[in-house]
Amino acid sequence: MTKLTLGSYPHMLGFEQLERLLERTAKSSEGYPPFNIEQTADYAYRITLAVAGFGEDDLSITVEDRQLVIRGRQKDDGGERVFLHRGIASRQFQRSFVLADGVEVGEAQMENGLLHVDLTMSRPETVVQTIQIKKG
Repeated sequence: MTKLTLGSYPHMLGFEQLERLLERTAKSSEGYPPFNIEQTADYAYRITLAVAGFGEDDLSITVEDRQLVIRGRQKDDGGERVFLHRGIASRQFQRSFVLADGVEVGEAQMENGLLHVDLTMSRPETVVQTIQIKKG
């Protein structure tokens, strides 16, 4: 079976970078922490991650090479606590979301163990360009 790529469609020119971004995102699709993506307005979105047990100081949000990267790392409590049973894992995570051109990251807020990150997208301008044909 032949793998179809965006480059194999003759009318899709210059989408090689998009294909690489899709492949990179598909490889990093771990299931922790769970998240939602919702559309809050015509050109606004919100990503919500379930980060119970993480505080604001345990989280970092960056934009790297058109990717929104959210990392979580809980601080070690120094072994002062003695657990008889430990069912709540304290593990680190990294979630990445590919951002299209024109998508801006707004504010982030914590609420009841949920991290909300707001995104806005600039409205695309319609551009019509006429190309003159030269006589050869």
